Amino acid sequence: MFISALKKQNPRLIASALKLWKSGTILPDSYIIDVGQVLNNGEKLLNCAKQYDISLYLMAKQFGRNPYLSQRLLELGFAGMVAVDYKEARHYYSYQLPVAHLGHLVQTPTAMLKQVLEQQPEVITVYSFEKVQQIAKVAAQLGKTQPLLIKVCADGDVFYPGQESGIYLSDLTDFVERVKRLAFVQIVGVTHFPCLLFDENQQRLAATHNFYTLIKAKQILEQCAIRVTQINAPSSTCINGFPLLAEMGATHAEPGHALTGTIPLNVAGDQPEAIAMLYLSEISHQFSGHSYCFGGGYYRRGNAQTALVGEDLSRTALLPFANDNIDYTLSLQGHFSVGEPVIMCFRSQIFVTRSDVVLIDHHSNGEPYIIDIYDSLGNPIRGEYGG
Repeated sequence: MFISALKKQNPRLIASALKLWKSGTILPDSYIIDVGQVLNNGEKLLNCAKQYDISLYLMAKQFGRNPYLSQRLLELGFAGMVAVDYKEARHYYSYQLPVAHLGHLVQTPTAMLKQVLEQQPEVITVYSFEKVQQIAKVAAQLGKTQPLLIKVCADGDVFYPGQESGIYLSDLTDFVERVKRLAFVQIVGVTHFPCLLFDENQQRLAATHNFYTLIKAKQILEQCAIRVTQINAPSSTCINGFPLLAEMGATHAEPGHALTGTIPLNVAGDQPEAIAMLYLSEISHQFSGHSYCFGGGYYRRGNAQTALVGEDLSRTALLPFANDNIDYTLSLQGHFSVGEPVIMCFRSQIFVTRSDVVLIDHHSNGEPYIIDIYDSLGNPIRGEYGG
């Protein structure tokens, strides 16, 4: 999906990945991340967001919940981590990373509420009164008042499978009034997902129906005498989208793919956020006229279509792969020798893969070096490489 953008914006990353692979220090099924470029993207995002008075939470699941990279980005000025699920939050807590927002796509389990509230997140998203009651009970025990966002929805909204949730606008006033009667919790805003999406026909970002639902929800909260301080509008957060976010009234957003430059808008490599990540594999074998490379990092919505093979970077097609199969290997068009390197670049969700994550940077003379190697869930891998 992003091969052309990678070659245009960050050819050094390709050369560095091949050099490290050739030395035997990295294995196939590895995402190679250019830390310097990620930090450069992060700085651009923060500077642009500041111009539009938008606060940014850092989303790290796409690059494998990586604690080192997250810490470096937080030092630039991100307002804290967003944990999409509770196990992600638990991982960040183990590295003393501040989780500012959790509960949006996956609610916080009852048994973990005490640990979460002790960490004092800026906001917890809720979409059932029962969960609010649970939070209020634990908050009372701790003597803390917990700010809440309400996940809202309406007919006509976009939901991805497995993410169906929200308080309908028609039920929102009653929900808010019930919450207002509870102590130790305070509604401070609303959220929804996805709020921006890439319009392929018009080749631009556009507000979804969900975003309009979000703004209507904010108005309902204000009618209920709630002081709304956060309108959180995640998805497709990037520099190109900040004007639209501000125009619609968003106060918070959550960049993820923009940090690695792997946003749909950047297919041509013409966005401010440059490609900072690639996927490295190796030819495993040939079968029935095709070549196969080691898999493990395939993401079904990654839209991977092209690969570069060999040190001469021969371009070839990645053949379609069924979503209901395990990606032990991936099939490439053509005949390539066993052991040749394979480079791909596509939309990632590293935390759902089996891949290694290799963080690299460069010396002043341009020579690449490995900072560290992690698994797909952000745990360091040590002593497993012979190179």
